Amino acid sequence: MAVRRLAKEQPESFEFTPENLAWAKTVIARYPEGRQASAVIPLLWRAQAQHDYWLPKAAIEKVADMLGMPHIRAMEVATFYSMFNLEPVGKYFIQLCGTTPCMLRGSNELKAELLKRVGPERKVSADGMFAWLEVECLGACSNAPMAQINDDYYEDLTPENLNKLLDDLAAGRPVKKGSQIGRVCSEPVGGTLSALTEFYGTDGRSGPHSVPAEKK
Repeated sequence: MAVRRLAKEQPESFEFTPENLAWAKTVIARYPEGRQASAVIPLLWRAQAQHDYWLPKAAIEKVADMLGMPHIRAMEVATFYSMFNLEPVGKYFIQLCGTTPCMLRGSNELKAELLKRVGPERKVSADGMFAWLEVECLGACSNAPMAQINDDYYEDLTPENLNKLLDDLAAGRPVKKGSQIGRVCSEPVGGTLSALTEFYGTDGRSGPHSVPAEKK
């Protein structure tokens, strides 16, 4: 894995909001005395979400202080896991899945659109709205190709609906999460289980391969 470094420009300080501080104290209390450092990953994750989806040095050190651990130990965690962004990622951070199912369903075309519209990976767009990164499987293979934008999944993407999605996000308009072609969860495209109904009928008993009731 490539060396991960902190951003050159850093805020002077970081403090959790009252709501996030209360949440952090609840998480820390789950661990026995002397084991508070076990909460480092969830606290870093919450700090990142609060700070526009990237972790400044001050936030890493703040979490370390809350957990009674050396700054370098928290820094080791933050720099090791790629889920932590160490530099600004814009208002909307796009993680585009490039693993085999998404690649077969068109993620390369989506990558070309992001290169054209946003720019190179990990570089914030000129308007400060977007940054993107190609990542490994995000677990929504049935709805490929897909991307995670901040905390939400957007699935069944095409170059056209991806650009519309980014237009709407940039303009502050409401967007539809999940499938962008109207699928419910991971139902087949078109909404019918044709492979099964052809064999077993729509009722599961009347197709050419259905087992007669008396043989069941």
